[in-house]
Amino acid sequence: MNYRHIFIDNPTQTMGFTRPGGGSGKFRTRSRNRVDHSTFLQTQLDAAWEEVEDRQAAIHIARQGAYLDFISDPGYDLMLKSLENRSLDIRLLNVRRKVEEEEEVIYATVYIPHSKRGYFLRRITQYASEETATGKPRNQKLVDSIADIRKSVLESFWQDDSGLLPNEDPAWIEVWLSSDDDETISVFDSSLQKQGIEQAEGLLKFPERTVKLIRANRTQLEKIVEFSDHVAELRSGKEVATFYVTMENALQTDAVRNILSRTKFDEHTDIVVCILDTGINNGHSLINPVLADSDLHTVDPNWGTHDHDGHGTLMAGVVTYGDLLEILQSGESLQISHTLESAKILPPPPDQNERELWGHMTAQGISRAEIQAPGRKRITCLAITSTDSRDRGRPSSWSATLDSVTSSRDDGSKQLVVVSAGNIRDPEEWKRYPDSNQTNEIHDPGQAWNALTVGAHTEKVMITDPTLQGYSPIAPLGGLSPFSTTSLDWQKRWPVKPEILLEGGNVAKGPNQSIYSAEDLSLLSTSSDPQRNQFESFHATSAATAQGAWMAARIQKEYPDAWPETVRALMVHSASWTDTMKDQFLSDKSKTAYGNLLRICGYGVPDLNKALYCAANTLTLISQAEIQPFERGRSGRPKTREMHLYALPWPLEALEELQEIDVEMRVTLSYFIEPGPGEVGWQDRYRYPSHGLRFSVKGPAESRDEFGQRINTQAREGEDRPDTSGPTDKWVIGSQNRDVGSIHSDIWRGSAVELATSNLIAVWPVGGWWRDRAHLGGWEKSCRYSLIVSIHTPPESVDIYIPVATQLGITTPIEIRVS
Repeated sequence: MNYRHIFIDNPTQTMGFTRPGGGSGKFRTRSRNRVDHSTFLQTQLDAAWEEVEDRQAAIHIARQGAYLDFISDPGYDLMLKSLENRSLDIRLLNVRRKVEEEEEVIYATVYIPHSKRGYFLRRITQYASEETATGKPRNQKLVDSIADIRKSVLESFWQDDSGLLPNEDPAWIEVWLSSDDDETISVFDSSLQKQGIEQAEGLLKFPERTVKLIRANRTQLEKIVEFSDHVAELRSGKEVATFYVTMENALQTDAVRNILSRTKFDEHTDIVVCILDTGINNGHSLINPVLADSDLHTVDPNWGTHDHDGHGTLMAGVVTYGDLLEILQSGESLQISHTLESAKILPPPPDQNERELWGHMTAQGISRAEIQAPGRKRITCLAITSTDSRDRGRPSSWSATLDSVTSSRDDGSKQLVVVSAGNIRDPEEWKRYPDSNQTNEIHDPGQAWNALTVGAHTEKVMITDPTLQGYSPIAPLGGLSPFSTTSLDWQKRWPVKPEILLEGGNVAKGPNQSIYSAEDLSLLSTSSDPQRNQFESFHATSAATAQGAWMAARIQKEYPDAWPETVRALMVHSASWTDTMKDQFLSDKSKTAYGNLLRICGYGVPDLNKALYCAANTLTLISQAEIQPFERGRSGRPKTREMHLYALPWPLEALEELQEIDVEMRVTLSYFIEPGPGEVGWQDRYRYPSHGLRFSVKGPAESRDEFGQRINTQAREGEDRPDTSGPTDKWVIGSQNRDVGSIHSDIWRGSAVELATSNLIAVWPVGGWWRDRAHLGGWEKSCRYSLIVSIHTPPESVDIYIPVATQLGITTPIEIRVS
């Protein structure tokens, strides 16, 4: 029997909560002779300023300030937060980390107005001659951490691989300005026009950042840096992947008629999936009922709204129906309760290879749909990604746009974006499966914190094509798809990506190491040219992403009041790893091993039935709540404001009856952050997320007061302290693996009697730029979150759903049949 999930009221208690300061690691600096070190840095600082002034005089420009680089010792830290003073217009622009002689060196580029030339000089001289009340040199942490000071050069602003920096030939470059002020942007635009530098359409704005896309060579980039006081970063523009599909003519038009004859379409639905792609051909009989002409959009009217490539219509078929091969084989009735929108963001040939500011194109595509139909419950689907993975988890202008769109910084509305992880396309890489998956990283914008990033697994292993005798599938049944990229090699501070895996097809290997992407190992979808054929094969993470959007629409239909944060959480919450995935990638049962599995396979394959319903031996509770993480303290500086405490309605008697029988609890916390992109280290006040949230569960032996005290202790000892609630740490994934990004999910396994008294769950905030960059005013804001808690007992052991439903006054549930 299937029951609906139970939505509970807001937190049982909101508690005032001051999260004491304190770092989570020792700050590393070299021991110095303060007099000698002060003398050396003064010499370097004077030489850097002299070089700046000589150059500005030589090219006859009147700049307001200069760019200087501050450099750490190899293997030591740099006191980044002391390199900026916004009130004096001293700006930390970017932070770069390079490995030199097997040790990491930190480079920080800082803008200093000419009028504040003496700012750092005073701190250096104070370090040499003055002491604090505790007898330490003044400014010791800052000055000890600086190994050298130099005039900034073009490479000081370059955030990509040095091989991508153009020389004589111009290339598309993202220029990140250190301001979002309209006057600054106007002055910069005028400077580009005077130099005859080509600009792409549009710009992107983030807190204290503006991104422009220009076409320039090295000489022009050097002039841009020399003539502007507001350059913060330079990055190579992104190319998007070309999509390849194979044709299939075996299925006939009467199969389409058969599908339509057993399908009911909800004409009054307000649920829509907006597909950002190459356009969609809504002349196809299977697409026409769900995609009106008025919902065909394009970023550039010159492109038209038609599907010039075929990829968009393939996406549309799966987003509407799922895998059409399963539909054709089942013969069951269908109910389609969502519609489609198409926003064409990829230009047709010959402009297909032109660089674009893809964040801008994406935002414009979504905006077109929102203006046309503002009141819809919109899920956005994006399977266009960059061709490379050089960002390595770092936020980009494109991924930050997705984070901004989902959190809707400007108008307060929110939406779910389902995005592709990106594909491995090289057949030589497929031969290295599955090692190749572990070294090929997620493609931009799949690293977006708020987006649901979809990778691919496969259950397609049967090859019937007679021309492929002697071929066998590369990936085993239930294994990771050969197409899927991962985040295993990312630094652990970046989000877990992908979060989920869905069917993406397989690849065949044959004699003499031949490799073939076979139709037998693909999904089936709609062709963009129904005059030639109705169906085409479809594979890779694009097909998986389309299924993710289809699943999200199904959940939204079942729970119309569910927030986007909740829909995302339910998909992750229902996911699990197949035995094959664990055989492939789980070396042992340690948290390190589970952390690696998480970075390769996400949380696994979502189960639509579990995402929609409970069984009698499963209880799922959902809270949608709002919390204000920060407030101004007496000192005027923002501090942590509150935490939420839930006393969940627990099936106490049923759990006590089970005694020592093993049970499982799963907790998922989902929220959206506001992005603060910019390569400034993303630590302390320069963090990328506006805020973070964490959850913690009361241990069986703890009282309510002891539980609250433990959370305060965790806060004092640092955000990344492992949560060991319970008599032993029985979390499968562990807080050090799960507490990254903006969705956190984990599984607790133990005895029923242990779980019986563990019904207190706290949700509490951790820092971000809302708190640490007070001048932006974010500390006044509130954020939404979705908390999902499930208990699972052995089948037929005891009914845990009905007792809680009765406790909450829910009428006796009736069986729900899943179509």
